[in-house]
Parts: sequence; C-alpha cells; structure tokens
Amino acid sequence: MSHGDVSQGRGGGVSRRSLTSGVLHTGAALVVGAVLAGCTGGGLSDESGSSGGGSSASGRYGTSPLAAPDGTKPGLAPLSSETDEATARELISKLPTKGRGPKTGYDRDEFGYAWMDTADGVPLARNGCDTRNDLLKLHGRNVQFRVGSDCVVVSMDLYDPYTGKDIAWKKAKATEVQIDHVVPLSYAWQMGAARWSEEKRQRLANDVLNLLPVSGSTNSAKRDSGPASWLPPNKAIRCSYTVRFAQVAAKYELPVTSADKTMMLHQCGA
Repeated sequence: MSHGDVSQGRGGGVSRRSLTSGVLHTGAALVVGAVLAGCTGGGLSDESGSSGGGSSASGRYGTSPLAAPDGTKPGLAPLSSETDEATARELISKLPTKGRGPKTGYDRDEFGYAWMDTADGVPLARNGCDTRNDLLKLHGRNVQFRVGSDCVVVSMDLYDPYTGKDIAWKKAKATEVQIDHVVPLSYAWQMGAARWSEEKRQRLANDVLNLLPVSGSTNSAKRDSGPASWLPPNKAIRCSYTVRFAQVAAKYELPVTSADKTMMLHQCGA
C-alpha cells in the first residue's frame, strides 16, 4: 500500500482528519464541497448520529491544488487552463533530483503511529480527532457520525479523484476507502526522510497536503510508487496529482527521481 489507509489508531478508532463547510470554485472545474469540524474519540459502530455538513448534490467536485496549496480544501480538481499548467511546470521544474536510496531501516512506525492527532505544525493537529477521520470529514459529502460523536465517521459519499468514481462508503467496509500518502512514506524514507527528526516524519505522515481519501484497491495498487511508476487511472487528474506530489516534495525539501520529475512535467504539458 502507499502507507495510508486502515491502521487502527489509539483510542480504538480507525485512525486519519476537519474543516468548516465551504463552496469552492476552480476555473472551469465544478467545485462544491462542505464539511464539519470538531471531534471526540474513536470507536466502531454501525449507528449513525449527527449528519455532516456535506453537500447533498452528488457528482464531481474538488479544488485545484494551485488554489489549495495547504491541502485544506476538499477534493482534487483538474487544472483548468494553460496558465495553470505553466505554473505547474514551473513548480515541478524547481524540484531537485537524486537517485532512490535503500529502504533499509524503513518502518511505518518511524513516522509515528497511525493516525496521530499530535503531529504539531500541520493543519488540523490537536483538534481531538484522529487524522483519518479528519480526512473523511474534509473530503466526504453527506457525512454521518457515530452516535454521540462529531469525529467518528460511519458513512459518507466520496468522489474519488483517482478513479473518477463516486463511492458510497460505510465504516462496516472500512477498507473500501483508504487514505493515500501522495508522497508515500517509504518513498520519502528512500529520498532522505531516514535522516529527518521524528517530529518532521510525523508531520509528513499526518499533513493534509500529503493525504487523500481514495478507492482502497487503487491505493493498494499504488504501493510506494513515484509518478514514473504509477499515476491515477483518471487521466484528467494526472497533472493535478503531480502538482500535489510536487507541493509536498517542495514543502518538505524532498528531492524526486529524474524519471519521476520527467513524468510529472510530461503530465502538465511539457
């Protein structure tokens, strides 16, 4: 897997992150999303309580990565203009390159337990809700919470940008939606994160900029691949995906491989 999905967090809940509802516009792309904030503990239950503030309208929605450089707006929309593609290429072109190092010593726990709410320095940290649930609330529509909780999501509708399909998700089948690390943790380890402080690795693992809820099977197929080896099946989103990959790499001062950089530029019109 790409190291982001169904690990059990502390407190018994399926662990990963909350935002206030909003209406988003990205050029020619339709952008409609809304989510609630707040949180309590985790836990498993098929009962649904309060409803999230997600839009009742079904269909495609999302935000251009250029309009959400911190990752705190829902969805991932295609870039809508040649100007945006030029901006994307400029961002990608600035990334340094190096060869992928050995995986020696890598372990998911080197990036903190999944999905911790205490990774300081990233959006939505220490809000009382684990990262996974924060992400489900941020990106889901028609969100339903466990009875007595404003954190634990038990059902929602999700538009998966990787496949271009809608998913009607219920917690009883948790693995149907997994949280993808856009820059996989193993990839980051091999590109320099092995030498980072524990705190910086925890930030990468729980930063909403590096996280997207997507189809579980698609996330599993990605594993720890870079863009040269794996791209979303939905071709319309591939430039946006590589932009998000570049945004994460730039924020954390991570190089990418030469092959990955070439592929990223190609997806954005180079």
